[in-house]
Amino acid sequence: AAMKQTKGLEEDRMSIIKFEFNPKVGIDNPALTLTEDTDGEGMGEPRFFILTKDSTESFGFCLHEELGCQGHVIRQIELGGVAQRRGLQDGDRLLQVNGHFVDHMDHLRVVQKIKASGNQVLLAVLDGDSYEAAKTLGRDLSQMLPDDIRPRLCHVTRDKSGFGFSVSCPEGTKGTFQLSVLQDGPADRAGVPPGSWLLELNGDSVKSYSHTQLTKKLKQSGNKVTLLVASSAVEEFYRLRGLRVMAALADTSRLPFKVRELHLVKGPAGYGFLLKEDDCSSGGVGQFLWDVDVGLPAEQAGMKEGDRVLAVNGESIEGLDHEQTVRRIRAQEDQVKLLVIDPAGDEFYHSVGFGDMVLL
Repeated sequence: AAMKQTKGLEEDRMSIIKFEFNPKVGIDNPALTLTEDTDGEGMGEPRFFILTKDSTESFGFCLHEELGCQGHVIRQIELGGVAQRRGLQDGDRLLQVNGHFVDHMDHLRVVQKIKASGNQVLLAVLDGDSYEAAKTLGRDLSQMLPDDIRPRLCHVTRDKSGFGFSVSCPEGTKGTFQLSVLQDGPADRAGVPPGSWLLELNGDSVKSYSHTQLTKKLKQSGNKVTLLVASSAVEEFYRLRGLRVMAALADTSRLPFKVRELHLVKGPAGYGFLLKEDDCSSGGVGQFLWDVDVGLPAEQAGMKEGDRVLAVNGESIEGLDHEQTVRRIRAQEDQVKLLVIDPAGDEFYHSVGFGDMVLL
């Protein structure tokens, strides 16, 4: 009775949500535990899990917000679901989603982060008793977690000296490539860590590449190349699970492509743009912004012709048609907030496997 329960993201607050699972997932890998001095006798350690599903199934657990119980609580773990097989326990507290600390976040925001992960999510949890003990001791739970467990996505532009990195590979092996990075060169400026391991090139796994094949692919990339890389610690973290690191889990803060939020306040002549439905570069259709009038609110807010709309007033328009999107824009009479991405960014993110929910 103490637990608040609501049904769906459209309501004001969400206290429970059911995530999908994949019954085809194979034998479990044990969760990697983090050895730390907890300063509390009998206190457990954070556990890490990668849950993978397909688009029609779910992760197989519910996330609760409960009165009288701190944190985001794992409940209703489905029998035989991927969450159970991976080792999630009833009462576990969720600490991290895809490397982001979430214990301090609003419950709905945490739910949205998990949904935005698509078909693969990386979770860090702490058992309920240890969580309560840590809170009682006043511990900073974020300090119980590693500093960075995210791979990095880097977009490198060649200069006259090249891309600014070299690749080494143990003789006779495939798919094992370590990068040496030239200081202050293009790769260094793009955020590629020295000594990192290459996982993907231009959105494709390099696991099956020989050194010769990789060199050929780099030459075919022209003047720009996108690298998914990981430090030795991060590479080991994922390798222990036997799972391929996905670009959707990566740190993208160093990429030149950004989504933008436009806040438009309607003027006497309106907003000053047209919305058009058209084909997306990734397939399907999208809602695009055109005929941006000079000097009117749309242009003043930073709108550019060809921008694609991802969300209206903080809500994704995925699955909405043109008329539904227009109604969403007109829901507030005098202002609207649009989350948009320009054509170059749109094409880039889809080329490396990012969907709209991940961008949001």
